[in-house]
Amino acid sequence: MDAPHWLPEFALLCVLACIFAYSLLSNLIAKTIVTLPMIFMAVGYIAAQPLEHLAAPGALDAGKRLLAEITLVLVLFSDASHVRFKALRKTFTIPARMLVVGLPLTIGLGMVVAYTLNPASGLAMALLTAAVLTPTDAALGQTVVASDTVPEHLRQTINVESGLNDGLVLPFVLFGAILASSVMGAAETDGLALAATLQVVLGPVIGIATGWGFAKAMDVAQDRDLIAESAGGVAFLAVAFSAFIGAEIIGGNGFIAAFVAGMVFGNTYKHDIHFIGEFMEGVGQLLTMAAFLIFGALLLPDGLAHMNWRAVVLALLFLTVVRMVPIWLSLLGTGLPLREKLFLGWFGPRGLASILFTLIMMDEFDFPGEQELLACVSMTVFLSILLHGVTAAPLSRWIRRGA
Repeated sequence: MDAPHWLPEFALLCVLACIFAYSLLSNLIAKTIVTLPMIFMAVGYIAAQPLEHLAAPGALDAGKRLLAEITLVLVLFSDASHVRFKALRKTFTIPARMLVVGLPLTIGLGMVVAYTLNPASGLAMALLTAAVLTPTDAALGQTVVASDTVPEHLRQTINVESGLNDGLVLPFVLFGAILASSVMGAAETDGLALAATLQVVLGPVIGIATGWGFAKAMDVAQDRDLIAESAGGVAFLAVAFSAFIGAEIIGGNGFIAAFVAGMVFGNTYKHDIHFIGEFMEGVGQLLTMAAFLIFGALLLPDGLAHMNWRAVVLALLFLTVVRMVPIWLSLLGTGLPLREKLFLGWFGPRGLASILFTLIMMDEFDFPGEQELLACVSMTVFLSILLHGVTAAPLSRWIRRGA
């Protein structure tokens, strides 16, 4: 029997009601183990079938790709813009080790694990899988980041790492996707290395030029009192998407450009960039809700449909051994006690970046084993949403007792 014609609209109305209810109860929810990703993943999964009938499959695919690109550009730029080079000289030792040593080790170990579990997929797919599942998402451990019971240096480390690692892992994701797509029988491999190199090189060039140029222009406008307070958010959008589009036009990678532009803008602009944080607290949270809703509605059902024991084992290993061992190794010699090293190793939740990278890479490239990749990412993010959400509060109290 066909579903009633009004069912998709009714499902959308229910989703909007859930968004409104979450807004009304946000302070109360923050005191529980329930998190925003948990809620909207569940809402999306429950509403998956009717939401699929909202539009034609092609329109849905285009819509989720557009949402993924918009969200990723804003997240990359926003996170990078809050990193201050001067302050990092004093406080960057621990997150620098995690990013410079721990991140490549995580990708390398993850690649070994992925290839060992499924050697038939090849080394390129193993690299892509490891790269997509390496970036962390502080939103899944917001209880930890916002908790006064967690020592400030640990909260700051988690914030800096999660803010930078999604941008730093982008070249690995890009190379993994390009190499994996090149093994397809009819794939065009001529000029592959040059195209990949141009994407990684031209992206930062455009990012530097855009971030510096827009920051200087806004400084002049601010000094002469030409810019209205309410225009800051609009300017933020213009800078972020100018970097993205400019890089794409000349063959660079737009996401790398947005990330670099954010760092340059944040360190060049002389005035307060509070407008970026204020914008992301509102619109950014709505985009995060939409991303986890799409994950629950469109990715998780397909991922579960192709689930097998390898995906479950890989997910568990990526959340534990593949994450925690490289972080522990990267922090040797820092003087941190073992409990703090374990704490930092565990709180590397996988979420928004992994979802967005998967959506964009699967849409942009054709490579073997796409469904297996989707299953691995879906299971890893699903388990991370549950496990990191549930353990955030008790482990925050545990780390306080040892302080």
